[in-house]
Amino acid sequence: MELMSVLGIVLAFGAVLGGQVLEGGSIMALVQPTAFLIVFVGSVGATMLSCPAKELKDGLGTMKDIFMGPPHINPRETIELIIELATKARKEGILALQGDIADIKDPFLQKGMMLMSDGTDPQLLRDIMETQITEHEERMGGAAKVWETTGGYTPTVGIIGAVLGLIHVMGNLNDPSKLGSGIAVAFVATVYGVAFANLMFIPMGSKVKFQCKHAVHLMTMVIEGIMAIQAGESPNFIQEKLKVYYPDVAKAMDAENAA
Repeated sequence: MELMSVLGIVLAFGAVLGGQVLEGGSIMALVQPTAFLIVFVGSVGATMLSCPAKELKDGLGTMKDIFMGPPHINPRETIELIIELATKARKEGILALQGDIADIKDPFLQKGMMLMSDGTDPQLLRDIMETQITEHEERMGGAAKVWETTGGYTPTVGIIGAVLGLIHVMGNLNDPSKLGSGIAVAFVATVYGVAFANLMFIPMGSKVKFQCKHAVHLMTMVIEGIMAIQAGESPNFIQEKLKVYYPDVAKAMDAENAA
């Protein structure tokens, strides 16, 4: 589970609800199905209109990673695996690695090792892997844009809900019993619009970008490791080269070696 995402959304909405209670208000006063329908469904509809189907699908697909965490690939384990493969390649040759490829859990590293063992030209191998990184960045960028777009629409749709509520109020001035519901929809719709945008949708878009940044960082390190193995570099040299990408991992590994 992505603890920071879950804790963040609980704190964000908890602060709003807690503030409402501390001010003497009722939480139920913020529960307005009409306002929710206008703001949430209206914003989703506007997002569907503005974003292509592929980006919408990618955006929805990131929800699991946002709250449950992306597929976990440990940088230290990746470095140690690359060094293990480099050591074997140094002793037995690159072709000896073909039997290990199926056991590699990281699909990016697995693909790179497969290309290398097939004798792919080094520059072509790098180009293929970097193209895959670019495609990943573009796909995740599109997914993040979906959430940011939704967050951009919700405050405006909230204003629409507020205006509709006020129209209801103005149309029933002669019936005081109906004024309360109209005013409630007007104000709560505005709260929903601002809250959903700034406490949920826009932060979700930012989370996708950060997760993409971390994934690309690891993928870049993997490329350097594969290229170093293909070039026949020393496993110790490769290890020092890869540790530069993760200083905290490097410190832990150095401390263990020193002990």
